[in-house]
Amino acid sequence: MNTSTDQGGLDGAVVAVAGAAGPAGRAALMRLAEAGAAVVASDADAGRLAEAVDAARYAHHGATVTGDTVDLLDLDATRAWADRTEREFGRIDGLVHLVGGWRGSATFAETDLGDWNVLEDLLVRTVQHTSLAFEGGLGRSGRGRYVLISAEGASRPTAGNAAYAAAKAAAEAWTLALADAFRKAGGDGEPPAAATILVVKALVHDAMRAERPNARFAGFTDVKELAEAIAGLWDRPAQEVNAARLWLAAQPTP
Repeated sequence: MNTSTDQGGLDGAVVAVAGAAGPAGRAALMRLAEAGAAVVASDADAGRLAEAVDAARYAHHGATVTGDTVDLLDLDATRAWADRTEREFGRIDGLVHLVGGWRGSATFAETDLGDWNVLEDLLVRTVQHTSLAFEGGLGRSGRGRYVLISAEGASRPTAGNAAYAAAKAAAEAWTLALADAFRKAGGDGEPPAAATILVVKALVHDAMRAERPNARFAGFTDVKELAEAIAGLWDRPAQEVNAARLWLAAQPTP
């Protein structure tokens, strides 16, 4: 029987954000800090990461936002990051996976398998390593959340997106396996943590709109809306969001 007490909300929570330097990462840092979480950000680009961390700190004076360059393709380094975070803060309540990337082709026949090699590292290997590294800490938290951002292409692959769609589908399957581990750990009660997939068509942010003022970006999810959806996962019971695929894009009909 699970004896975890899921407190709900983000006030006082400790949340790690992987891939924090991009537009979605910056929006997530802002929203999580605003909600009262201590945010531990990582990215491969140290310069952009420092800018994102400084921006979140400046926007929310007094917020705890730290940055660390972590090689998420190195399992030992990722485990060390998770262990260090839990040791320094006394807990770890979330891992938000925002490591992204895209490669595609004009037709299926023109698919470059080199694209698969790149996307497997970015979209699959980083999910494997962060989930393995953070599972224990999230389970001990009492309100742990592992959050994967996926794309509708995982369910509706197109000819020119074979590598990308396959990588996203693999990342989803891995995350659902983590969700099943949380379910089993909870026995007949509430799981001790939740692994959730947020599905988008694509993301849009203010700089994109400025660069293409006439574009409609139909069906795209604004990074601020994504950040709001991420933060909202701590307001819902673990059992409700564990193994859930929550669509921020139009869900395909059966």
